[in-house]
Amino acid sequence: MRHRLAGALGLLLLLSWAAPLAAQPDERQARQHLDAIGGEIQALNQRLEGTRSARDDADQALRRVETALAETHRRLDALQAERRRLDDEVHDLERQRETLEAERDDLEAALATQLDALYRLGQTPQLKLLLNQEEPARLDRLQTYLNHLTRARNARLDELAELNARLAANRRALDERAAALADNQAALEARGAELVEQGRERQALVVELDARYASEQARLADLNQDRAHAERVLRQVQEELARLQRPPPSTAITQTRGDLPWPVQGAIASRFGRGEGVNRNGILIQAAEGTPVEAVHAGRVVFADWMRGFGNLLIIDHGDHIMTLHAHLQRFDVGVGAAVEGGTRIGAVGASGGRGQPALYFEVRRDGDPIDPQGWIARR
Repeated sequence: MRHRLAGALGLLLLLSWAAPLAAQPDERQARQHLDAIGGEIQALNQRLEGTRSARDDADQALRRVETALAETHRRLDALQAERRRLDDEVHDLERQRETLEAERDDLEAALATQLDALYRLGQTPQLKLLLNQEEPARLDRLQTYLNHLTRARNARLDELAELNARLAANRRALDERAAALADNQAALEARGAELVEQGRERQALVVELDARYASEQARLADLNQDRAHAERVLRQVQEELARLQRPPPSTAITQTRGDLPWPVQGAIASRFGRGEGVNRNGILIQAAEGTPVEAVHAGRVVFADWMRGFGNLLIIDHGDHIMTLHAHLQRFDVGVGAAVEGGTRIGAVGASGGRGQPALYFEVRRDGDPIDPQGWIARR
């Protein structure tokens, strides 16, 4: 999931403000304007990346492997969801089969009773009735009973044939689900092995990057460069969005200040203004890797990609000049342009960006400037 900011802004316009743009006299011109904005931001990002050539190869390798890890985690999650769905289908099919077999047993018992009654009358019951020369009224009653018994027998035979056909279809469906489950299991094992290998590669890269620092001061200086790079790119995003003729619609997020839910539950590892590098402008929340991360309020995803320092970074624009940032994600569960509501699962806690321990970095920006998230989220 390697979206470029140009695509992010383009999809933001198309999906979030499709109706307003439709009313514009020249939609193509508006789209070209946004494409130009995206191109400027991408060019700025590349220029800033070029100033870090000493670490460029290792950083690009880290980007590659962490992006691949995010995609592997996403596919594993999808495979596991598919397996749960298949398991549910197999369970339902087995219950249906049990019901059908019970119905078939009942039908066979009823049919046996009817056949026994016919057997008692003999192979030619109509001829017997005539030869016995009984009363005509009695003969009529017996003939009526015989006709009813014959019709009931035929109906039971038809029902039994239909049940057998349904059972055969049920067994075929069960066989298909079993084969799908076997394929699913093989895919899960393959993805699991891929995940292990990618994890080892990432760990080696993190060790390599850390070994470059001759001192703690050099490490902090490098982290501050990451933050400076991110600041310029994020401010450019805010400035370009502010130039749009039709700004993002309000989601009334300012009315929820102090009551927003936490994106993930966990202890705060660093607070606003105290973290290292890119983590200085928000809060770092400790949580187990893979823990779901949820949107704190309605909005639209405008960025979902890897950024130096942040790792896998997802940005939501909430309107009213408010954006929230979610970094170090293990994977993305929504893509650029997706509309989200408060509580929507947007990703999972990870350690991307070269972190040693999993955590979620959460940041709130107003008019492009970082503000203390703890002033917006509810007290615990």
